[in-house]
Amino acid sequence: MRDAVTSLIRNYDVTGRYLDRNAIDNLKSYFDTGMARVQAAAVINSNAAAIVRQAGTQLFDELPELIRPGGNAYTTRRYAACLRDMDYYLRYASYALVAGDMDVLDERVLEGLRETYNSLAVPIGPTVRGIQIMKEIVKDQVAAAGVMSSSFLEQPFDYMSRELGEKDL
Repeated sequence: MRDAVTSLIRNYDVTGRYLDRNAIDNLKSYFDTGMARVQAAAVINSNAAAIVRQAGTQLFDELPELIRPGGNAYTTRRYAACLRDMDYYLRYASYALVAGDMDVLDERVLEGLRETYNSLAVPIGPTVRGIQIMKEIVKDQVAAAGVMSSSFLEQPFDYMSRELGEKDL
């Protein structure tokens, strides 16, 4: 797993270049948002269960066919698995927020997910919608906690949604 700093340095090292103005600006931006990233992660960590529960409720209100007989969240076991997966996405989104890099999402969430979801016949649309609902809840909670800089908050959620949505699952 890499963070914004190691990714940037790795890219410059591979090409044998010194850090240029663009690299310095990227590093400055990352460090300027460092405290806000940690504060946002703290908000997520302290409210994770409530975020997942609220997102699950909203998702199943929007897509009630998921919890009806034949739906992918029908039965207690499948419902619990759906919430478990949402918690998993939220936890890794918090890691990516702190790292300022989406590498952890590729390594720990997205790789292998396609095969798993294919084998279980899990539809991707509701998964993406659940991730987006969590993003909105997190944005609201982070703003309510008074975190001033939060322009980075959407990145991991949108990254997962985009990567899942663009893949043939």
